[in-house]
Amino acid sequence: MEPKVKEQIALIEKALSKISWKGNPQSLYDPIDYVLSLGGKRIRPALCTLACEFYSEDAEKAIPAALGLEIFHNFTLLHDDIMDRADTRRGQATVHKKWNDNAAILSGDAMLICAYQHVAQVEGHLLSNIMTLFSKVALEVCKGQQLDMSFETREAVSVDEYIEMIRLKTAVLLATSLEIGAIIGGAPSTDSDLLYNYGINLGLAFQLRDDYLDAFGDPKEFGKQIGGDIKCNKKTYLLINALETADEETALNLKNWLGTNNVNDEKAKIQAVLDIYRKTGSDKRCEEAIQDFFEKSVVCAKQLQLPEYKKDILINLAYHLMGRKK
Repeated sequence: MEPKVKEQIALIEKALSKISWKGNPQSLYDPIDYVLSLGGKRIRPALCTLACEFYSEDAEKAIPAALGLEIFHNFTLLHDDIMDRADTRRGQATVHKKWNDNAAILSGDAMLICAYQHVAQVEGHLLSNIMTLFSKVALEVCKGQQLDMSFETREAVSVDEYIEMIRLKTAVLLATSLEIGAIIGGAPSTDSDLLYNYGINLGLAFQLRDDYLDAFGDPKEFGKQIGGDIKCNKKTYLLINALETADEETALNLKNWLGTNNVNDEKAKIQAVLDIYRKTGSDKRCEEAIQDFFEKSVVCAKQLQLPEYKKDILINLAYHLMGRKK
């Protein structure tokens, strides 16, 4: 990780530690304190303060907005866990498991309000613009989550629809964090737009890489067993592309495996589906899509009106997040 990005993450952690989650009733605030204490990469708020510092040499100006973005991000995870019936998050019990669904819903609602309160602390002349951007991205993330849920019950989903879903669910918050930070720092509009597009393309590349590693990654490096998406029939780029490009016999075979939910057949199912991904070339096309979005993010960084060493921070970060060496 870039030293400058690590510096921003430390700044965010320090600011988060100063927030008091004490109030009446305390039962409303305890789950918020808990979920924020579970940690996380803090990459979104760090990018917000970093972008601000690029143009103003003062990262502190963006801390309120950055904290709002991080609280909002964790709010979405809290509610996502309820919808997914997830038992763990970052190795610990999810809020709805530790408390209950009602507590998770209400504390999540409170987090969203707190996120707005933090973002609203930006300088007055920026308030309208920043709040508009924040509201826009908040709604887009909801749209992305709804699309993801609707895909679960749809038989056919196109690659383009999937890319749009992960753009909304994952990439826009990363991109808007950079954009908001840049605006607070006084960046020209051309640069705030470029930073947004850098974030969109990097977010898309990162999510597609996550899809790919779930299927073809090394469990030791990936941090979890491969094939999780295959076991639950999750519609990923790999699966959608394979269904779109397979011949009739291969497509039928793939659909038959998707209909297999016998736990005893899990290993066979994963291997069979991976073989189909290779046969259809879905694995290669996924790698090509990852490379395409990654290269677009680097191009955006190179076009910024910044000194080369600042551009290099973003380019090196892109390489790091993609697990690559420059």
